[in-house]
Order: sequence, then C-alpha cells, then structure tokens
Amino acid sequence: MLPSEVVANYYIQKSFDTGRPLSIMKLLKLVYIAHGWHRGYFSENLINDSVEAWKYGPVIPDLYRKLKHFGRRTIDSPLEGYPPIQSCQLPNKFTMALLDRVWDQYSEKDGIQLSALTHQRGTPWEQVWNDRGGSEYMGAIVPNDLIDQHYKQKIEAAR
Repeated sequence: MLPSEVVANYYIQKSFDTGRPLSIMKLLKLVYIAHGWHRGYFSENLINDSVEAWKYGPVIPDLYRKLKHFGRRTIDSPLEGYPPIQSCQLPNKFTMALLDRVWDQYSEKDGIQLSALTHQRGTPWEQVWNDRGGSEYMGAIVPNDLIDQHYKQKIEAAR
C-alpha cells in the first residue's frame, strides 16, 4: 500500500506534464477511483488510508486536509515530504500501468463530473450514504469490501 499523498503527487505531476488542471475535488476522486480499480483488479489496497462518505462523494480525509489550503485554486505544487512514487515499493508490478490508465480515462473530466460518477446508484459511496445511514453522521467509512465488489462488477460487466 501507498500513502494517498504519494498517489496524489503522481497525479499532480501528471497534471503538470499534460497541462490538465487539478482541483481538490478532482484529485481526491482520481485517487479514490485508482484505489477502486486497484481493489477490483488485484483485490488489494492501493492506498493505506480510509475512505469516508461525505456529501460530495468519497473522500480520503487525511489527503483532503493536506490539500485544502489550495481552496478553489488549481493545485500548483506537490505535497511536500513524500517520496516520488518511483522510489516506493508498489503493491504489485501492474500498479503504475493502472495509475496511468486511470489518468488517461478520467483526467479530462472535472471534479463535478467525477463526483457524479461516484454518486450513481449502487456505488460504494451511495450505498454508505443512502442505504447505511452515512448521511446522518460524519466519518462514515466506505468499506474496502464494498469498493472491491463494485469495481469487480464493473470489470465483469466490461468483459
């Protein structure tokens, strides 16, 4: 597993390299979606952080706290104090390819569009928020087993 900040910094660098701007919401959703696909394909966590159901979708609270100083501005610098992903021990040999695939598939969408994807009926966030009472209190965890199940279903549906 990786710190979510390492994955975030990878996408921040991709943003600089490709000229595709990142908002806080967009970056949080990209890291979550990468974690989801990683669970779906490999049945293992990409990140070592928990995911919570917040009003605007799944959020990694520790990562959000480190990004919130950007406010509504485009993210214009990496998070300090985290090694580049290339120097980290990756969960498996396909992790980098998966991160790149997520970037290629989702980076042209904005944060609102990515949030809408996570709000669809049957998504892990929707199940926790609506069906399990997550809207009633702060800190409702989106369990990895729900994330795993959702993304495995998406993989099966695409076959």
